[in-house]
Amino acid sequence: MSEIRHAPRATTGLLLLPAGTGVDAHRHDEHQIVYAGRGVLAVTTDAGTWIAPATRAIWIPAGTVHEHRAHGDTDLHLVGLPVRDNPLRLRRPAVLGVGPLLRELIIAYTRQPERRTAERRRLRAVLLDQLSHSAEQPVHVPAAKDPRLVAVCAVLRDNPADTRTLAQLGAAAGVSDRTLTRLCRAELGMTFPQWRTQLRLHHALRLLAEDVPVTAVAHQCGWASSSAFIDVFRRAFGHTPGAYRADH
Repeated sequence: MSEIRHAPRATTGLLLLPAGTGVDAHRHDEHQIVYAGRGVLAVTTDAGTWIAPATRAIWIPAGTVHEHRAHGDTDLHLVGLPVRDNPLRLRRPAVLGVGPLLRELIIAYTRQPERRTAERRRLRAVLLDQLSHSAEQPVHVPAAKDPRLVAVCAVLRDNPADTRTLAQLGAAAGVSDRTLTRLCRAELGMTFPQWRTQLRLHHALRLLAEDVPVTAVAHQCGWASSSAFIDVFRRAFGHTPGAYRADH
């Protein structure tokens, strides 16, 4: 990460990020909910990358050093919460499901952050209640630490369409697949196929935000067919890539 900046208080409001731009490494004294009403947002920490389209938000606990990156022109809604307000009881970043009501609450709450009215306090109370019922979503690409696994992961980050097995990738890197399998579970908290799927979904969201056709996205991310990609995408996000694009 680049030089870390410290923001004394987490801001609440709307930030417009052009495609490809972002916010360098920084941290806040407050918790923060980050929601992209338009575009796709990626948040990266030393533990990995979380990515969120408009049906997801990202929870960032107070003190977490993180970077923002926009894929596609992004409307970034930020909700700062004092440390005492942790409706999710999470001490690590997470991707959360955002239904229609929570979406409208976040947008309304960040529209005029300078207001201090009874109506705004009531809006905030409902927002916190809705957050407490938000389900965590597995849209996270963990980062490896061991240099052997880092090298293998880097190959797929550079080319998600690489279809080699873990054994084949390990052979090219001079590491046994047994060692890599153990490292995946210990450092990534998931199997290698699960990690590869998360990486491909992450890459697919970025390409869709850049208006790449669905068929080309499937090919560039390593799926054998468009139908296979659409099936995995639907199971992960609750709708097809085409429906996602229509909403953006």
